[in-house]
Amino acid sequence: MPRRGGMHGNMSGEKAKDFKGTIRKLFHYMGAFKVHMAFVAVFAVCGTVFNIVGPKILGQATTEIFNGLVSKVSGGSGMDFGKIGQILLTTLALYVISALCSFIQGIIMTGVSQKTTYRMRKEISEKISRMPMNYFDTKPVGEVLSRVTNDVDTLGQSLNQSATQMITSVTTIIGVLVMMLSISPLMTLVAILILPISVILISFVMKHSQKYFRGQQEYLGNVNGQVEEIYSGHNIIKAFNKEEDVIGRFNETNDRLYDSAWKSQFFSGMMMPVMQFIGNLGYVAVAILGGFLTIRNVIEVGDIQSFIQYVRNFTQPIQQMAQVTNMLQLTAAASERVFEFLDEEEEDQTVPNPVSVEGLQGNVEFDHVHFGYNPDKIIINDFSAQVKEGQKIAIVGPTGAGKTTMIKLLMRFYDVNSGSIRIDGHDVRDFNRSELREMFGMVLQDTWLFHGSIMENIRYGRLDATDEEVIEAAKAAHVHRFVQTLPGGYNMELNEEASNVSQGQKQLLTIARAILADPKILILDEATSSVDTRTEVLIQKAMDNLMKGRTSFVIAHRLSTIRDADLILVMKDGDIVEQGTHEELLARGGFYADLYNSQFESAEMAG
Repeated sequence: MPRRGGMHGNMSGEKAKDFKGTIRKLFHYMGAFKVHMAFVAVFAVCGTVFNIVGPKILGQATTEIFNGLVSKVSGGSGMDFGKIGQILLTTLALYVISALCSFIQGIIMTGVSQKTTYRMRKEISEKISRMPMNYFDTKPVGEVLSRVTNDVDTLGQSLNQSATQMITSVTTIIGVLVMMLSISPLMTLVAILILPISVILISFVMKHSQKYFRGQQEYLGNVNGQVEEIYSGHNIIKAFNKEEDVIGRFNETNDRLYDSAWKSQFFSGMMMPVMQFIGNLGYVAVAILGGFLTIRNVIEVGDIQSFIQYVRNFTQPIQQMAQVTNMLQLTAAASERVFEFLDEEEEDQTVPNPVSVEGLQGNVEFDHVHFGYNPDKIIINDFSAQVKEGQKIAIVGPTGAGKTTMIKLLMRFYDVNSGSIRIDGHDVRDFNRSELREMFGMVLQDTWLFHGSIMENIRYGRLDATDEEVIEAAKAAHVHRFVQTLPGGYNMELNEEASNVSQGQKQLLTIARAILADPKILILDEATSSVDTRTEVLIQKAMDNLMKGRTSFVIAHRLSTIRDADLILVMKDGDIVEQGTHEELLARGGFYADLYNSQFESAEMAG
């Protein structure tokens, strides 16, 4: 697990990112929902306006009650209950309309946020298939998974809340300000004096918290990556007694997540109590000034009650905007990570005027191939070879010699630096990648089976195959008899790791899948070292059936299995040092002969 071990190093999450640019990009991304967002804005504004008018009318009821009491005490007619009832019914109607508008905008906004996250997940899924192999060779699985799950979920939730909250908060501030001015400009001036303090606090929080929100999302992805890594490799970790090392590494990353999450939540959590304290100061000032103005007959008693409600409604949206800024921080941090992934460089999937794979036979030519994973470090130098259709080509060499690299070049997981690889005279770069790979069937040492039935796993080689064709492929792979002994037979479900069948049986199932696909060119990574002798014989027979009439490239670990190869490519340190048949290479007495004799001697000693 060395590759992922370095994840807890210096993280970009500690640096401030482009908040405004990301939010702009997000709005542009949501351009398809302009009409929906317009309706959200209209209903949000309407709901807020109807809600704002309520206290002013309710204040008239308070004034009416106060005047009625004064009239009664003075010997007058007392309260006009009909007028008071009319005012209260009007207020109730306004609040009902306001609630209805808010309900409608909530439904629309939920749809927009969910469609946005649906589109993002879809685009990330499609993006993964267009990414070059070197991205996955250098990035941990958990990091990519975190963007699909945590970041998209965070974006959906925070977007749903923050967008409407921002509209209603701004509308409320403007509307309440207008209503307050209509009651008393002097009292409004006193209430507004709290605004500069609120703005300063919000600016302070935004300035200091964004990097912590960004860091929180980054480290959350790292923690997920380590958990996924530990879970998938727990047997190895236990076997090497690395529990303490793993826990220590996890704790280090978890501590960083805790630190960034604590700081981000601290900044967001301190905002509410401070804002409430400032709001309470405003209430006291308004109450004192309102009483003074009422005594001087500048305003009515009901206006004080209305104004105090407006002061509360005035400070509340400011508090809400403080919360919205925190949600926007999360939205920006999450969407930035998603956009970073979507903006990653892609490999070209199609070419102008692509060559068709129809009618191709499987002749392969390597013409002065040079390649290096880094351009300044070439590992395959000037390799040339010609392979006729139906031939069996063995690629041999010590671990790290570059055997798998040759296969990656052949299937265009990577492109050559110079030279060319041609199939039936056509450069592999002149094919669309997906069509090129239709020509290949792969059986690798690392077997890959997915959660599903055995029938579905074999049919993965050709999705339109009938059940009978699947069973015929299984028979050719010598796995049919074994499948029949399983509970459920071909309908037995394999679990995520396919641990309910043995390694040899998994290998036979992948061979059946390749037989069903009926490819022109085969790539086989011999994987018989971890199985018993009887299963090895079955796998070898299955592979022989698979290779009949097909061009085959075999990555050979046991040289005794490729003595009948038409051409053997001997690799050492990334270079093809020898090529020829088994007899020719032995007669030369070179590197291949040394490899073969050392394996033969090892087998004799073991025997």
